[in-house]
Amino acid sequence: MRASRIRRAIFVTAFDAVVLLVLSWLLAGFVLAGVGGAFLAAALVGVLNALVWPALARLALPLNVLTLGLGGLILNAVLVGLVIDLLPGAEVSGVLEAVVITIALAATTAVVNYALAIDDDEWWYRQVVRRQARRRGDVTESEVPGLLLLEIDGLAHDVLLRAIRDGNAPTLARWLRSGSHELRRWETDWSSQTGACQAGILHGNNDDMPAFRWWEKERGRAIVTNHPRDAEELERRHSDGHGLLHDDGASRANILSGDAPHSMLTMSTALSRRRPLGRDYSAYFARPYSVARTLVLVVADIARERRAARAQVRDDVRPRIPRPRSYALMRAWATVVQRDLQVATVIGDVLAGRPSIYTTFLAYDEVAHHSGIERPDALAVLHDLDRQIARIAAACEEAPRPYRLAVLSDHGQSQGETFRDRFGRSLEELVRESCDAGRVFAALGGDDDALSYFGAGLTEVARDDTVAGRTVRAATRRQVADGAIVLAEQDRRETDPTAEGELPELSVMASGCLGLVSFPRLPGRVPLEHIEELYPTLIPALRAHPGIGFILVRSDADGALAIGPAGVHHLDSERVEGEDPLAPFGPNAARHLRRTDAFPHCADLMINSAYWPRFGEVAAFEELVGSHGGLGGTQSFPFVLHPSDLAWPEEEVVGAESIHRILRGWLTALGQRSDGAVSAEAEPGGVA
Repeated sequence: MRASRIRRAIFVTAFDAVVLLVLSWLLAGFVLAGVGGAFLAAALVGVLNALVWPALARLALPLNVLTLGLGGLILNAVLVGLVIDLLPGAEVSGVLEAVVITIALAATTAVVNYALAIDDDEWWYRQVVRRQARRRGDVTESEVPGLLLLEIDGLAHDVLLRAIRDGNAPTLARWLRSGSHELRRWETDWSSQTGACQAGILHGNNDDMPAFRWWEKERGRAIVTNHPRDAEELERRHSDGHGLLHDDGASRANILSGDAPHSMLTMSTALSRRRPLGRDYSAYFARPYSVARTLVLVVADIARERRAARAQVRDDVRPRIPRPRSYALMRAWATVVQRDLQVATVIGDVLAGRPSIYTTFLAYDEVAHHSGIERPDALAVLHDLDRQIARIAAACEEAPRPYRLAVLSDHGQSQGETFRDRFGRSLEELVRESCDAGRVFAALGGDDDALSYFGAGLTEVARDDTVAGRTVRAATRRQVADGAIVLAEQDRRETDPTAEGELPELSVMASGCLGLVSFPRLPGRVPLEHIEELYPTLIPALRAHPGIGFILVRSDADGALAIGPAGVHHLDSERVEGEDPLAPFGPNAARHLRRTDAFPHCADLMINSAYWPRFGEVAAFEELVGSHGGLGGTQSFPFVLHPSDLAWPEEEVVGAESIHRILRGWLTALGQRSDGAVSAEAEPGGVA
């Protein structure tokens, strides 16, 4: 191992020397004395960053956090410039040249480490982050194992299986083949989207969450799960104070917090986070090249996205959607910036010995939405996430307590041509034309979760009384809505749908292939008979449309009905007239619909798109290639990959609340306190 590290150090030094030599030719203010001077400069910079910078980094960490890494980058650049100036025949004339040199070396390090699968960050975290935490008294030494839960948002069980087979998830494949872990499939509720699934997983309660967004008549507005104010309200409704992470746990980049005291990039706590932001981000800013390297990787990811988008157009790949340049920036946030912040912070949590940690990696879900669930660029992002999981697992070996590491997803995705592309008009247009309605409030655009998380991150930063916080507040003062920084125009409309005047006559909203139609001016759940009286052509138009699989509506005479093109499923009596519209959607479809029908905020009409089993395709009502939120295909079947010594129930696992009970059982079996709402006797998890 030592010989291997020496060889890698020599290789990296040589590579850095070449970069420095090229820079000396390109920069007028940078002079080196030939090839020998370049090698000597590279070696000295390596020694500086290996031996001197760790001590300075611990002292400079507060400045680094306050300036979001800029202070540390400039300080490191100044030191690099001073070191090079000490060499005979070498000169760095100014700070700008030193910063360019530092960024170039960061790019070199990133490229070489990626090519050789080298991870030198763990050493930095051990030297800087853990020592900083110990000084704060923020390290918990324990023999009780911690539970580390890494969620890959949107990754279906079957997609992961194929990725393991094809070499796109080598770390997870190695765990499975060694027998250390088991792979399990579970089934979501009807609302197969992150908000409802995480409410079930983290709080054990996802009642009355019919979709990603829905209209609430008593409030006169929509609720959207990835808006910070709405996420805060949803956590208030569903938390009993004893969520999965309540006992000194950490929530990183989630929709809901699981009552974690340590929270970062979490929608429900972005407006009321529980401790200074700098302590959460300190692990990331401890690394001198973190910011520079992240910027380099952002540029590389933008180039990768533009190349992939052009390739789809060139080869006429279907289904596909337009992918503008602005999307490339938001994708880079999810696949690089947020990912790097998460990994560093989770490793910091591990080195601090947090008993329970939950983080959501957004990257795969974001790319699969726009590219497709198993397209090359989506699988490349999955491969990158697999490497990050390996990094986190390596850090667990240095933790002050043993850890059990599980990887899971909250839902999958199903692919298909969008409803608009297939049939030439959107769900909103279909409903509007069938009703001849006046004002309609619609929210059908393809969600950009990365933009929402970026806004939440800025909201967190803006709450600090620092240079960075004041700068963000000044730059985003016109983007503040409902107390949070909201960057997307649709998101701003959704925070105040009545800004244009009176309540809309109709609300048409979408969560992937699930559509919700409400009548905001009519109180309560509007029955089928009244809808037919007011809009006699609406139900027939929806029922006859080839892109609609079924409609859930409540009848005064017959109770809950699932109406399809050639039959009706009476949910209360379990009687079917004609062809069962739920047959293509699995044996638990009726169970899911009955549960949703009982929700106080179930929409007047719940519309699920058609499902084409031959290709496993749905027709998303949003402009997304890969979608989730309803029934049909792999979107309803996520996975849990867990240590083999942690028990899994023999029976079929259905619903996110069931996953919460399993995870609670694991915490109890590992020896952690279990004083939540679920009793230990009712928890199916444990040690096998």
